[in-house]
Amino acid sequence: MAKDNKTYQIFIINPGSTSTKLSLFENENNLFTTDVFHDSSELKQFPTINDQLGYRMDVVKKFLADNQIDLSNIDAIVGRGGGCCPVPSGIYRIDKRLIEDTKAARGGVRHASMLGVQMADILCQHYGGQMFMIDPPVVDELWDLARITGVDGIYRTTGSHALNLKATARRHASLIGKKYEECNFIACHIDGGISITAHHKGRMVDGNNAGGGEGPFTPTRMGSMAVTDLLYHFKPEDLGRLKSLCSQTGGLSSYFGTSNSDTVHKMVENGDPKATLIWNAMVYQIIKWIGSMATVLKGQVDGILLTGGLLRFSDVENQIRES
Repeated sequence: MAKDNKTYQIFIINPGSTSTKLSLFENENNLFTTDVFHDSSELKQFPTINDQLGYRMDVVKKFLADNQIDLSNIDAIVGRGGGCCPVPSGIYRIDKRLIEDTKAARGGVRHASMLGVQMADILCQHYGGQMFMIDPPVVDELWDLARITGVDGIYRTTGSHALNLKATARRHASLIGKKYEECNFIACHIDGGISITAHHKGRMVDGNNAGGGEGPFTPTRMGSMAVTDLLYHFKPEDLGRLKSLCSQTGGLSSYFGTSNSDTVHKMVENGDPKATLIWNAMVYQIIKWIGSMATVLKGQVDGILLTGGLLRFSDVENQIRES
């Protein structure tokens, strides 16, 4: 219960690369939750992520109708932030400038999360209430050493599942009787996108730019590749396709024509040799990046935290534990 004993209604919108998650809370009590999966083959019909806005809003309308939810008395609407300008971890009030910056991906991250603040704005205009963004993908707490690339004037930027990573790290610190600011963690979000990050005493100081396609390949993202391979395999006119492979049509989707991990994992369970090789290669790359984050923290790691939808497959966790 809130400190002033008032009951607050909070509606949460979390658009991801392969799903739209929605929840309604009264204070800390979760009243309703849904998680609607979107196959990459279905999302291909939209030229840009912003073009998905109407499609994603239909998901919200169906959720409200199916659960007979009336938001007329809503106090706050929280939209997962997208690629606005980089910010420290925290809670931000959504205003017109934030919406425009996010829509334009001024932080360099073009990801479905950029729809969250836009969806919150549409609902707020209809129902009222206040709008907030919490820990968007562009949360930037990198060490300066983590920013440097091999090209003068080009610097590494952030693009992670900061919302989930930060929450998971804080929760685990509490479970072991410590403050987040006292701990060193490697926190991993493993789902349609994969973020592997180093947390040092309350700061997310390094990690792969998941929003930019860096790191392990995923159900929808191509992952890191040698620049020479890209130059060899892609012509200048392939730039649009390359951008799509970074965030929507790469990874498992490139190999199997679907980002549905259940479909691909069923092939693994049935002994399909190609599916088994590709799936295990994805987990192998996750393990490599976890190892790299351990070196960033000089081996002083209080825990390796795993979260995300792909952990529903026990072999993912088992292979990580064995390494």
